[in-house]
Amino acid sequence: FDLVQSPMAPMEVETVATVGARKWSPGSWRSCETLQMATYEDSQDSYAATMDKLSKVPPLVQPGEVDALREQLAAAARGEKFIVQGGDCAERFMDCTADYLEAQLKLIVQMGALMESATGMPTVRVARMAGQYGKPRSSPVEKHASFGEIKSYKGENINGYAPTDRAWDPDRLLQGYWHSCATLNTMRGLQMADDFGASTVGSLDLDFLKPSPHYAAWSKAADKAKAAAAATKPGVFTAHEAMQLDLEEALTRPVAGKGHYNLSAHMVWIGDRTRQLLGGHVEYFRGIRNPIGVKVGPSMQPQELKELCAILNPDKVEGRLVLITRYGAEKVAALLPAHIKAVQESGVPVVWQCDGVHGNTVTASCKLKTRKFDDVMAEVSRALQVHRESGSTLAGVHLEMTGQAAVTECTGGVVNIEEDMLTRQYDTYCDPRLNYAQSIEASLVIANALGAR
Repeated sequence: FDLVQSPMAPMEVETVATVGARKWSPGSWRSCETLQMATYEDSQDSYAATMDKLSKVPPLVQPGEVDALREQLAAAARGEKFIVQGGDCAERFMDCTADYLEAQLKLIVQMGALMESATGMPTVRVARMAGQYGKPRSSPVEKHASFGEIKSYKGENINGYAPTDRAWDPDRLLQGYWHSCATLNTMRGLQMADDFGASTVGSLDLDFLKPSPHYAAWSKAADKAKAAAAATKPGVFTAHEAMQLDLEEALTRPVAGKGHYNLSAHMVWIGDRTRQLLGGHVEYFRGIRNPIGVKVGPSMQPQELKELCAILNPDKVEGRLVLITRYGAEKVAALLPAHIKAVQESGVPVVWQCDGVHGNTVTASCKLKTRKFDDVMAEVSRALQVHRESGSTLAGVHLEMTGQAAVTECTGGVVNIEEDMLTRQYDTYCDPRLNYAQSIEASLVIANALGAR
């Protein structure tokens, strides 16, 4: 159908014009108010040396790979592919091991293969890996029973998790780069192996899903995926939340004839806490050539979203701007339609993605944060329904998940993790993740909602 374009209100136009009139550079964000970043007033010499080194190290990804992801995201926005994005809430340096990384890679490849087998729709695989080392927090400090007020844990490239290791240390930014290097090297090496498909998809075993009434259909999808395992192609992209802008600036490189690329990852996104229209994160993101994401939560006003789209994708490039909605299962129907309408009125092409986890975090009776599997799936299915009713396309999902089978951080699923089981293996330093079985089940539940082509 034809969309009626509504004109922007004067205040909207003024904001968009104000940002658009700025001369952009990788460091132009420094003239804006910037939230959630660590600062290093007490270690200026070390900080300067770290930034100098980071500005000279090799890029982690290549511009051609970034462009390839943008093309695939554009296809997903047209309904030709489906995005499967996920990984740890926050990566830990201690998890940069061969076994752990292989499990993470295998999980996202298996999920993509199952969804493609069940729906007939090719998938775009994007991993929260090789750079997801920083996390925004609701408060810069927290109270500790023994140490009093200490800085909040903001991710491995900012500070340590132990209460005695909470000082912001610029050397950790460099450690994050080296760990990202090792992660990417492992990911690339595994995908280059002759038996990549057989060793990832060929090893699928869904016995843990036998209690489900859907097991017969899911088993058929798995058999079909395994039969096509040898044809599994490499191509798992990386992404992270770009919170620490000085780090991102240092890894931004000019590419002749194209512009500036953030070569720390194929895709980067802005969090719900750092998406201020006149803020530093929006200023930095508007100038890079990567596909960029923005988290869209309950506090986002439709008019604000319209402005944000105009600022971040003024040239209306398909596959450039990913809107990652995260409301909570009970709020999707009330909030998503107005956001879709605002984007449709803007005329800016976007890639819609549903983050089914962040709006569904609750505190269990044992005081641990958790998420209910059914709530996560409900948010995805309701978002899919609203998009269909609104003449829009849900292009993908974004989940926090781990390839570790024994992890007990989220409740529910066929494996039936209950609250009193959370303490068995609650490994995360930040938010709870779906474990291996729950993630595999999620891919099949979502595939069922999408339906076969």
